[in-house]
Amino acid sequence: MTDAQKSLAAWAAIAGIFLLMLWFLAPVMAPFIVAAVLAYALTPLVDTLDAALQGRVPRVLAVVVVELLFVVLALGLVLLVVPILVKELPAMRDQLPIFLDKVNLTVQPLLHKLGIKLSLDLASIKTFVMTYLNANFEDSLSSVLSSVKLGGSAAVAVLGNVVLIPVALFYLLMDWERFMRTLRELIPPRLRSATDSFLLEADQVLGEYLRGQLIVMGVLAVYYSIGLGLFGLDLAVPIGTFTGLAVFVPYLGFGLGLVLALLAGLLEFANTGGATHAVLMVAVVFGCGQVLESFFLTPRLVGERIGLHPLAVIFALLAFGELFGFVGILVALPVSAVLLVAIRRVRTGYLASGLYQGRGPGHR
Repeated sequence: MTDAQKSLAAWAAIAGIFLLMLWFLAPVMAPFIVAAVLAYALTPLVDTLDAALQGRVPRVLAVVVVELLFVVLALGLVLLVVPILVKELPAMRDQLPIFLDKVNLTVQPLLHKLGIKLSLDLASIKTFVMTYLNANFEDSLSSVLSSVKLGGSAAVAVLGNVVLIPVALFYLLMDWERFMRTLRELIPPRLRSATDSFLLEADQVLGEYLRGQLIVMGVLAVYYSIGLGLFGLDLAVPIGTFTGLAVFVPYLGFGLGLVLALLAGLLEFANTGGATHAVLMVAVVFGCGQVLESFFLTPRLVGERIGLHPLAVIFALLAFGELFGFVGILVALPVSAVLLVAIRRVRTGYLASGLYQGRGPGHR
């Protein structure tokens, strides 16, 4: 067995142990994995800032600055989206009866032209829908309030994670290089060369994908928010921000954002342009957004050379999410990157082997 094969077998064993730990300790490991994923993404920023300061101040200052910027951005996103949703969702619920009237006036003439006789009890439908929405809204609010007041263990767990993740992130950013060096020392010396090459390639694949995708998400969040806002949609910022961030899951995020924008437009523009205005808004904004993402942003910022096919990303996220829950979603891409590099190396070895080239074990 070659050093590369030994290294691959060792990493397969480590991956198996890691998956078992996820299976049994997922709730406990969740905050630490969140912190590790964030540390992996933010460490280059800390290193860059630390290098710019040229050792004139301790590394801890660079860590504090980067972590504070991240916390401020995260809180800013929450404070931007939540108040708008709280304000606008009840307004959308109030506009639903107007929308149903509009649909009835549009559909009934079309059905008569087609010779279809269909009588809709619109009053009963509106009563049922509004009763359902009101009940669910109040029940959801009551559930949230009761969980905050009475659900002590759940509330404590959430608050504990909110505190624990920044603390774990701070220590990981401070000692990331030392942690990586300690893990490397556990690898037998004869396997370090092959392992270093393997991990370097995996880091390049995952790092380029994540950093490029973050830029794409930010650009698209701004684009969709501005585009929907120019059409007069009140929920432009939350829907646009959600759509931009959700493109991390290819096609699925774009589709969910499109549906949300269309529904919001149909309800909001029921008294003005109606369905025509909503469909035109979605067609222009999301059509141009898809062109921008597919032909400019993703090829230039992420690049096809990375090799993480969108279908592979979707499958990895769904499969790991199903097996390990939220923690599985967090580790899906890192594990996929490592598996991708392993598959590439196995394929390269197979194509160079005598088995592929038709030479048997006894061939000379």
